[in-house]
Order: sequence, then C-alpha cells, then structure tokens
Amino acid sequence: METLTPAKRNECLVFAVNGEKFEVPNLDPSTTLLEFLRSRTRFKSVKLGCGEGGCGACVVLMSKYDPVNKQIENFSMSSCLTLLCSINGCSITTSEGLGNTRDGFHPIHQRFTGFHASQCGFCTPGMCMSLFSALVDAEKTSRPESSPGFSKLTVSEAEKAIAGNLCRCTGYRPIADACKSFAADVDMEDLGINSFWRKEDLNEVRASRLPTYHPKNHNCTYSEFFGEENQSDMLLNSELYSWYTPASIEELQTLLYPNVSENGMKIKLVVGNTGTGYYKETEKYDKYVDLRYIPQLSVVIKDNSGIVFGAALSISKVIFSLKEENEENLSSEGKLIFTKLADHMEKIASGFIRNSASLGGNLVMSQRNNFPSDVATLLLAVDSSVSILTGHDCEKITMEEFLSRPPLDSRSVLLNVHIPYWKQTKSNGTIESNSRLLFETYRAAPRPLGNALPYLNAAFLADLSCNKSEVLVNNVRLAFGAYGTKHATRANKVEEYLSGNLVGVSLLNEAVKLVKSSVVPEDGTSHAAYRSSLAGSFLFEFLFSFIEIDYKIFAHGLDNTLREEAEIINNSNLLLSSGKQFVDSSKECYPVGEPMTKFGAAIQASGEAVYVDDIPSPPNCLHGAFIYSTKPLARVKGISFKSNSLPDGVTDVISSKDIPKGGENVGCTAMFGSESLFVDDLATCAGDLIALVVAEAKKHANMAAKTALVDYDTESLDSPILTVEEAVKRSSFFEVPPFLYPEKVGDFSEGMAEADHKILNAEIKLGSQYYFYMETQTALAVPDEENCMVVYSSIQCPEFAHIVIARCLGVPEHNVRVITRRVGGGFGGKALKAMPVATACALAAHKLRRPVRIYLDRKTDMIMAGGRHPMKITYSVGFKSNGKITALHLDILINAGNTIDISPIMPNNIIGALKKYDWGSLSFDIKVCKTNLTSKSAMRGPGEVQASYIAEAIMEHVAGMLSIEVDSVREKNLHTYESLLLFYGSASGDSMEYTLPSIWDKVARSSSFTERVATVEQFNQLHIWRKRGISRVPIIHEVLVRPTPGKVSILWDGSIVVEVGGIELGQGLWTKVKQITAYALSSIQCDGTEELVEKVRVIQSDTLALVQGGFTAGSTTSESSCEAVRQCCNVLVERLAPLKKKLQEQMGSVKWDDLILQAHHQSINLAAHSFFVPMPSSQQYLNYGAAVSEVEINILTGETRILRTDIVYDCGQSMSPAVDLGQIEGAFVQGIGFFMLEEYITNTDGLVVSDSTWTYKIPTIDTIPKQFNVEVLNSGHHRNRVLSSKASGEPPLLLAASVHCATRAAIEAARKQRNSWGALDETDSTFQLEVPATMPVVKQLCGLDTVERYLQSLVTCNGT
Repeated sequence: METLTPAKRNECLVFAVNGEKFEVPNLDPSTTLLEFLRSRTRFKSVKLGCGEGGCGACVVLMSKYDPVNKQIENFSMSSCLTLLCSINGCSITTSEGLGNTRDGFHPIHQRFTGFHASQCGFCTPGMCMSLFSALVDAEKTSRPESSPGFSKLTVSEAEKAIAGNLCRCTGYRPIADACKSFAADVDMEDLGINSFWRKEDLNEVRASRLPTYHPKNHNCTYSEFFGEENQSDMLLNSELYSWYTPASIEELQTLLYPNVSENGMKIKLVVGNTGTGYYKETEKYDKYVDLRYIPQLSVVIKDNSGIVFGAALSISKVIFSLKEENEENLSSEGKLIFTKLADHMEKIASGFIRNSASLGGNLVMSQRNNFPSDVATLLLAVDSSVSILTGHDCEKITMEEFLSRPPLDSRSVLLNVHIPYWKQTKSNGTIESNSRLLFETYRAAPRPLGNALPYLNAAFLADLSCNKSEVLVNNVRLAFGAYGTKHATRANKVEEYLSGNLVGVSLLNEAVKLVKSSVVPEDGTSHAAYRSSLAGSFLFEFLFSFIEIDYKIFAHGLDNTLREEAEIINNSNLLLSSGKQFVDSSKECYPVGEPMTKFGAAIQASGEAVYVDDIPSPPNCLHGAFIYSTKPLARVKGISFKSNSLPDGVTDVISSKDIPKGGENVGCTAMFGSESLFVDDLATCAGDLIALVVAEAKKHANMAAKTALVDYDTESLDSPILTVEEAVKRSSFFEVPPFLYPEKVGDFSEGMAEADHKILNAEIKLGSQYYFYMETQTALAVPDEENCMVVYSSIQCPEFAHIVIARCLGVPEHNVRVITRRVGGGFGGKALKAMPVATACALAAHKLRRPVRIYLDRKTDMIMAGGRHPMKITYSVGFKSNGKITALHLDILINAGNTIDISPIMPNNIIGALKKYDWGSLSFDIKVCKTNLTSKSAMRGPGEVQASYIAEAIMEHVAGMLSIEVDSVREKNLHTYESLLLFYGSASGDSMEYTLPSIWDKVARSSSFTERVATVEQFNQLHIWRKRGISRVPIIHEVLVRPTPGKVSILWDGSIVVEVGGIELGQGLWTKVKQITAYALSSIQCDGTEELVEKVRVIQSDTLALVQGGFTAGSTTSESSCEAVRQCCNVLVERLAPLKKKLQEQMGSVKWDDLILQAHHQSINLAAHSFFVPMPSSQQYLNYGAAVSEVEINILTGETRILRTDIVYDCGQSMSPAVDLGQIEGAFVQGIGFFMLEEYITNTDGLVVSDSTWTYKIPTIDTIPKQFNVEVLNSGHHRNRVLSSKASGEPPLLLAASVHCATRAAIEAARKQRNSWGALDETDSTFQLEVPATMPVVKQLCGLDTVERYLQSLVTCNGT
C-alpha cells in the first residue's frame, strides 16, 4: 500500500463549512465541531440531542482529500464528538448546505416535507444528513445508473441509513418512506401518504411527481479552495492549540516521551474521539496527539498469514476491507469468517459513529476501561494479535494476553491488529477433504441493527471433520463478552470438553450446562441469570448447526421441523418495513380536511427553523448548569469545588439565597399549588435542584456542575420514602380534591355475589417512562429596560412560567415576557418541568444583569425529569363462566414523587381509561403517595396508558383462569351504549357517536384477524424456537377541552397573522390553525380565497401579546385553538361583509387583496381577538380506536419482533388527516417504548441511572412494526365538536398495549411447549408479563433453562 509523503506543517486550523472558509487563530483543543458550529457560525441545523453520538441529531457530512487514493472521501459523522482540530483541511456539509429557503430546498428536504416525515423537527436535519451520506455512498458503487429522480441506493440501504437516528414524534414510518423514495428498487405502491400524488395515480405518474433528484446536481462538492494541493495533508501542529499531528512513529515517540520537565503532562491520544460519548471527560489535557496521519497506524496489509489493520483505521474502513475480495488462496470458509466479522461489526454503534471510531480506540477502551466491546470478542475468537508501542519498545501479543493485562498507561499506543487466515485441519500437510471450518457471531441487544450495547456478545470458531453420519469437533474457540466481566473471555473448559468429541444430543446438553457455569457475570450486573442463559442459547444454536450440517451432508437425522428451525434461527433480521394508510379527505370545509404538509416542515428539514437554543446569544451572555442533589433526603450544608475558589470561567453560583427582596423561592406553579425553585435547606429527592452554576461558556458551567462537591447531613432525619409501600406505612400522601376523585359504578358486593369465579388480590406493578423529547429543557433570559425580563422558553405553558418568574423576581407580571416559538418535543415534560429552567435563567439574569441561557445536558435532564407515574395495583375481580365480568375492585398506589405537580388528576385519568370495558360494578381506592423520588409529571396519556394496560391484564387473567380465548373475553365485555352511559355519563354523546363496536369489527376485517389467529396457531405448532402471538385491543379515551385564546390580524397586502394560546410542539397545531383560518375567512366568498391558506402565518406565543394561553396538553389544544381562531375570523367576515357587498355592486367580482386594501383605507378594524370557552355539554368527549398486533419472539434470546400492526382510529371529521395520521403512528410507537423497551431505572437512593442514550432505549426504525397499517376513520358529523373533529395526540398511545398482549400470547405458546417437555411447575395461563417486556423479561418467562429442558427431553426420548 502506498504511504504518505512527509507532510506539510500548519499552525492555523483551516476548514470549510457549506463552502465557507474558516480560519481559527485560537481555540480550546477540547472544542467539538458542534460547539463551534452552534456558537461561532450561522449554521444551527446541527442539534445537540445527547452529546453521546447516540441520537443522530448532530450528524454532518465530512469531505476530505485522500492523498493515497487521490480522491475525495465523504462520510457522515457525529459532530458532538468530533474535535474541531481534527477537521483541519476538511469540508463540512450541514443540512443548510444542501438547500435552504433562499437557494431552494434539496430534494431530501422536499420529500421529507411531502411524506409528512417531520413533526417537532428537531431530529429532521440529522435524518436528512444521514440519508444524504447514504446517497453519496451509493453513487460511488458500480451499480447501473438509476432512473431519473432516483439514486443507486437500495430500499434496504435507505432504511438502514437512519437506523442510528432517533425520533420521538413520527414513529419512523413516514421517514422511512421519504428515504425509500430515492431507492432504485423501491415499489411505489409501498410508499405511504404524501402530497405528491393521488392514490389512483399510476406508478409512472407517481415517479414523475416526486421532487426531481439528480445525483450530480444534488451531490456535495468539496470546497473549491481545497484542491489537490489542499489543506488536508498540511498537518496541524500548534503549540497555541496544544494539538500535534505526528507523521511517523518516531515523531509520536518524541511527543509522548519529551524531556523530563514534561513528564507530568496529561496527554490525550485522538483518532475519532467517539469514546467521550461513553466516558465523559471531567479533566483537562495538556497535549492532544492526533494519530490518524501516522502511516503505520492507517494501513491495511494482506499477506499469506492474514490481514493487518492499522489501529487508527475507522471501524467502517475495517468493515469495508473485510468485505473486499480476499486472496485466491483463501478458502471459502476463510472468506466467510471475514464476511461474518464485517456483518457483526455493522451492528456496532451506528454508521456515523463507525465512520469516526477507530479499531484501536475500541480495543483500548475495552482493555483499559472495561468497555463492553463487540470487536474484542470477535478478535478473540479468531485468535487475533495486537502490536503495542510502549516507549521505544514494540511487542506483539495475543488478543487474550492483551485483554488480561493490567490497564495500558496513557502513553502506550496500540499500533495494529493482525487477523490470521484460517484453514481447515491438515493431515500430512494437506487439508482433509471432509474438514469444515464454521464461524458464527452472536449478539443480543435491545435494537437489532445496533446503536445499543449488547446483553451478551459471542463468536465461535470450530474445525469439524465429517465422516459418514458423525461430526467430530477437532478444535473450537468460544469467546464471550459484554456480560458483566472486565473483558471478553474464552470458555476454555467448554472448548476442552468439546474438542475431540463427536457431536450428539448428550454432548450438547452437557456443553450448554458447562458454558452457563462458565459465563457468569460479576456481582451487581443487571440481568445476570439472563446473560448466562444467553450463553447457553448461543452455544446451542452453534452446536445445533453442527448437527444440521451433518444431516445436510448425509441426508438423514433431524426431522423437517428442526431443519427448518435451524434456518430460521440463523436468518438475520431484515429491516424492510411497509404500511398502508387509509385516509379520507373532505372538500366540504376546504382546506380543512385536506392532508396538507405540516407548516414549517421544509425549514425544519433544512435546519432553518429556530428553536430556543438556536437564538444567537446576546452580547455578554452567560450559561447555566444545575447542581442537583444525589441524596433522596438530606440537609444541604454547602457547595464547594476542588479549588477553594470558583473554577475557571465560572461567574457565580445561584441558589435560594439569591432570591431578590420581595421575591419568592418558587420554580413552578399549577392548579394544586407552587413548588420551590431551589432547595432551601432540605433536599427531598435525588435530583432536587440545589443551585445553578453560571459561567462564561456552557462547557465551563457543565464541568463545574459535575465536579461540584455538595456537603450533606442526614443526622436525625428519618429514612427516605422510596416506595409506595413505605409511603402507606408512614401515611405519606397527597390529597386529591373531592371534585377530582372519580365516582364508583354499581355495587361491588352485589357484582361479586353474581360471579361464578373470583380472582382475589392479584398484583400488578408498573414503572416509569422518560419523555425523551429530542430537545432537552432550555431557556434564554435577557434583562430589559425598567427592570423587565424577556425569557425565551421551550415550554408547553408560557403563561404559567410568566407568573412564576414574576413571583420569583418580585416584579409585576407586566415586567415579564415569555416567548415560545416552537418546542422540540414535549409530551407533557415541557409543561411544569420547564418552569424551573426558565425561572432559574431569569433569576440568574436578574442578579448578574446579563443574559443567561440554559440548555440541559441529557443526563441532567433525565435525572430531573421525573417522567411517568409508577404505580402498584391490587385487584379483585368476579366473572361468569362465559367470561362476562360482574365486578372489579382496585387498590391503586401511585408514586407521585416529592412534590404534588399534577398528580391529583391521576385517579380520574386512570379510572376514565379503565372504564373502556363494562365491569358490571367498579369500585376502587386510589392513593397518591408522596415519596422521596423526583416529582412525577404528566406524560402523554398520563394515567390512561397505565389504566389501559391494567384493563388488558385483567382480561388476560380472567381468560387464563377460564382457559378461553382472551379476545372473546374482551368482546364479551365491550360496552353497549346503555352501559357506556352508565360508566361515562354525558361524555358518551349520542348513540350514533359510539363507534367502538363498528371499529372493533372493522379492524378485525381489515387485519384478517380471525384467519391470522389460525395461522399463528399453525406457525407455533411448526416452530420450536420462534413463537407468535396476536392480539386485538380496544380503547376509550376521555378528553377535556380547555378554554383558549386566539387573535387574527389581516395586513395591508391581504396576508394574515394568527396568534393562538396553543404551542406548536410538533403536533401540527399551526397547520390546523392555518387551514381553519383559510376556511373561515373564505366564507366572505371573494375571488382568490381558495388560495388563502398560503397567506396565513401563525406566529410565536408571546405572553404580553396574547394572555390566558393556558396549557398545551391533553390532545385538545389544537381544536380549541382552531375554534378560537374561527370565532375571530367570523368577526372579521362580519366586519368585511358590508364593504364586500358594496364593492360587488360596483365591480361585479371582488378580489381578496382588493377587499382588504379597501378595508384598510376605510379604517375597518382588521384585528379580532377571541377567548373560546367550551360549553359544559361539549367540554368532555370520548375517543375510540382499536388495534391488532402480531409479534414473533425468539425463545433463545427473548427478542420480540413486531410483525404487523393494524389500527383503526376515529378522528371524527379530521381537520388535517396527514397530521392526525402522524399523531396516531407517533403515539403508538411511543407506547411501544413504554410497553416493550424503556427502563427508567433508579439506584437505591432513587437517583436515575438510566441517564443516557447508552442506558435508555426508545424505539428506533428497527423496532417498529414491520407492517404498519393505519386507517383514520372519518366517522361523521359530531354536533359538539370543532368542525366535527376529535383528538388524536394521546389516545392512540394506549393501543400499543396490543403489542404487549400479543407478546404475552407468544410467551404462553412457548410455555405450553415447554410444559410438554415436563418442564413447568406453575400454571401456564396465569403468568404476568412485566412492563416493559424487555428481552430478559420475555426469556425469563419462556424459561432460562429452556434449552436444557429441550435437550433433556430428547435424551429421555431417544436414550442418547
């Protein structure tokens, strides 16, 4: 391989962003590319979502000149981890660089808009850049040229392009469609609802209507001022930056081992810097050394012995090299080893991390820091070796020795990795003809495509000899990792046991037992028994394939079912998703009812949409970071730092002592009272706010907050209350006002007397869930004249933040102004929980008389957030033999945390959703427990989602007791209209509005439910290690319509400005408001009003411009805002009507623009304000929907794949069908997170430990339903609704219980099978499946010893 010539030296950092050249004369070398882009350029599309490389919000495209291959290489990378000094001589492209409002949007932006693939929009620019990078990569391939409008990308590559990007709003389906629309092999029929074509259009017409894409016209260009004589080979060496780029091993040695006076220097070796996403840095380095330009560290050398990879190579380049055609003398099995290594490595992190992360960096983290590396396990299995440079000595050692050594010191350098070629067993110098090499890798992780650490990884390499009907294990290497030990290990005892033996059932049985006793996690490792069980499962799969090879060769042995099982087990998950959307648009109230694109979607995609943290910092702006308690109950005696003085860059530490005279220590207020901003003396939960560090830079503030030392005192304090059981013992409750406590239905005693069967005192426990809005809590406070304060806040209720800030500062409310333009995701978490952030900002700005901004890092946000309410439920239920329930009683203990927040509404919400079934009689005792956990708050469907699950768990329990199908029990207990009235009263509406029975039948027909139930049963009979389940679930969700203000103003040119109380969170509120404004004003019947929607602009919320904005919550703010606007428009039409009539008499036809111009000249008031207050009869109503979900579980790993979901949801007359569809899909997928994936875990002190993208896993594109069908049902006219519309934001989330119920059905099938092997003691049908039903939970219920039981049954049956 050609090596680099001696490089030029450069002491000034030079690079380009979107074609603009930047020269940076001075810089902190720890500065990341994201920090620079957001603070020192106008490019704000790169968003800080996590700072860990785990969400994709900050993805950019890097372009650099490769002097060896003499070509430009392009790749995506995570700008939040990339050090700025490492991009010297490179060109960066962000989403603004692809296209924008002035220059025209890129086809990616246009298609994301047209496919309705952006809601809150915070993640969208990163999604666009991930797709763009995939398009660039595809064009480099030798594939045939694609048809006009398409790329060389495949559908599979299009979906995988965004596998590492997180979205909390959309549910991913429309994003996948936007990506797939570029693929050469896309089926146009498979693309969902969009604004480009009509359903009846032919495929050729559809393709022609897509925004034009030409790869050459829409590709990135390396900046013109970087030619072949470019800056990328001018290595950055600057004492000013403390950044050095050696070009040889000798130069590296000189830098690492300088004169004696520098021996104490802290040196950081840099390649991709991605390790800081996992190991957060809290110390400063004296010297940064970039290893990427040392030729020996970046080579790929192939010889007869194997392949040598330089340690500085990115994992993506290693994967590429492994997939390349190898030497001719390499056996097919040897080639297979490299292919499988590459395939497994593609599941490590995500593409934009692999592109930067180095092979050596991954291994050193594993060796030095015990990082749970997949790479280390793989290389250990194939007997790799590494070369290490220590001082002037270089040594080559095996991977096993490397991992088992004491941690490398900071100046030892991993130079390269050698992977040997493997060949079959030789006899007398020749390869035996019947010898076979087998290599397999395994990985059990929450996400199939990576971007998640595994519970266990493994790699097995075996040399077998096959003679007649026997398979002999000549030798075998078994490597396991990531299971709670310091590093990957080999199972030596199992290897010895297997080597030299013939494969048979008895051998498998003993080997599995032996490996489970060898792979044992250290104490304190989560899911320890599960991880050991996985080791047995993986080995079973491997050994099972040995037997399968034997039978394939000799055509006898296992029966057809087991042969088929082996093929299924070894098949990888295919990502490809599909779906059908059924939406009825209506022209009756045009443009209301049209599936319009979301207002602002294009600028969200390009990154031009302004969120709070995108607002340029005013001069002298300071940055804040919170110090929070890590103790659940303790006095706070003081705060200190390692140095006695404030750390560098820190201006002040703001606490309750800084509340101004006349002000209050208040950080939050709502209908149940106020809560403190800072701890006065006593911290009452881990996460309680103690103080705010204010510094000149965000980095300094965050560092100081993390390293602050808090002096606690717990003497004479009671022990903290951390559970609801302890709260009951100590009578620690919050009071629920009587008017909020729900009413019981019927007489429970009578209902139980009617019952044929009873279940008494059954228990359910439900955990919490984190919001995971992509934009964390943020605010900017700017002092204004006359002691005023302007606060920009990402909040769902600016009015209440306004009140709190005024109280805290001790100023009149007219001295405070809170502005909110858009919110990067809320889900309830940006309501009360956003107030302390805005208030702390304002307090610091008030004291220091300088602007202050806060943008919480993800860890702090997760610790402070509180999230969904955990609860414990005890129920007793009576029922008839046919499944009809006659009585239900519930004792519910709700964990509210340390403050009241909105918790008193929870009982009413819970019972409201629980009443979806006719329970006969319903009684309950609900207590809201005060504990020393972070205060819980409203989260999308608060109480309702838990109640929906409780109802389904009871149905499952009843069906299990009666041994009948649960679907028949559900159907038996659906409401009649009469029972609906009994349970819901006036909220039930007219009998014609009760659409659930028809929806129940409709979803069964559209999903072929009955036929698929039989198909699932047949599948389960034919397959041992995979089981399927299917479930149909209904919902009834009661909502409350709140009062909301609105204002409409018509300007001189006929354009319209609208203000509403509701906040745009991504739910399409502004889009619906635009539509209804155009509809209502068009009733004036002028020429041109058919295009009026394009003249409407909805503007940001301003608490001094529009008062009484209230809360944007509960799914109904869109419709109430629309009604407020309609009332304004009706007033304006009434004012304009006389003028229009007069002009019509004079001119015949009247144009809108002319009418408005004349109205201004005649001084007609063209601004109208309203305050919509719903009538008592229409304040509450019911939403209906049903879903059918089918899943498949892997008994060996506990993995659950959602094969298909069908939803029918009643939107009344949808005001904006595409918006409502997006809400339905997004809510459902968020529900999948709650029911299946998301573990919001605390330690023994109640401090959140699921505090990062590494430990908290929301759904990704590879965990959504493979087939996702949704019908938005337009059910007809509803007298008391706003234009007959109904809510769509929260109710569909409850339907995700169908996935959990289907998973339970699959587990039940697995348990029945296990029982047939004589392996189950308890009753199969009455088990309880936890929430979330994670992989360990599913496998535990299937049986951690299922493999042994199965093998033992074979031994018993066959006597072998």
